[in-house]
Amino acid sequence: MTILVNIQTALTQYGELPDDKVPLVETALYLALDKHPGRSLGPYHTHISKMREQVRERYADLIAAGATESPETKIAALKHVISDQHGYTGDEDNFNDLRNADLIDVIDRRKGLPIALSILALDIGRWQGWQISGINFPGHFLLRIDQDGRRIISDPYHQFRLLEAPDLRQLLKSVAGPDAELSATLYQEASNREILLRLQNNIKFRQIEREEYAEALGTVSVMRSFAPREHRLLLDESVLNARLGNLAAAIELVREYLGAVTDPRDKYDAELLLRTLETTLE
Repeated sequence: MTILVNIQTALTQYGELPDDKVPLVETALYLALDKHPGRSLGPYHTHISKMREQVRERYADLIAAGATESPETKIAALKHVISDQHGYTGDEDNFNDLRNADLIDVIDRRKGLPIALSILALDIGRWQGWQISGINFPGHFLLRIDQDGRRIISDPYHQFRLLEAPDLRQLLKSVAGPDAELSATLYQEASNREILLRLQNNIKFRQIEREEYAEALGTVSVMRSFAPREHRLLLDESVLNARLGNLAAAIELVREYLGAVTDPRDKYDAELLLRTLETTLE
């Protein structure tokens, strides 16, 4: 119980921070910790610190050997340490395994989802002082490095492969359909909370697919703790409560959502849901 309370306390405290102050990798580790009771985070902190130093050393070695101080050299340093030395890769065989979104399991197994591998790379790159960010590309989370007006996109899931416009266009069309086209909005930097929410959404969606509604409800509850102003989560929690037969709780959550949002479009769907729930309860 004490461990779970400490996890909840930490996540709630992170939820009160400005987004740029939310510790990305630390929050992801706490999100995983409740699935690993009694586990110490010490070895994981040590492992990440070691990779930070190794990337720093590798980058310095590349520069000393004549490489330019460029985004490509930074990606090369990340790839050498994370993929080549430590063996991190995407889990092609069991993509939907919940362990692929659990950062403790990702570190233990050296494999995970694109977003989980990206969280490690983001932490390590930011520690170097690099301008590195994550982008919520449709269907596949990616990394972006900017420097001196130049920008490159990399895919940690596939050993930090560099992606050019044709690669990105093909990836987009495979997810969004043949008529989809690249636009500037697809390259926008994802905030720390957006990254963490996407990580947890991977877990939630798979739990719902398996009809594990109680587990999905727990996942959403945790998401609300570190993203308290992500009001859409109230609707998620409402729907899951309804699936579990908790109609009174579901209705109360929709009402809370309606009191929190102002956009008429947001209210419309919620009001329909509320009427449906109230009719079911009668």
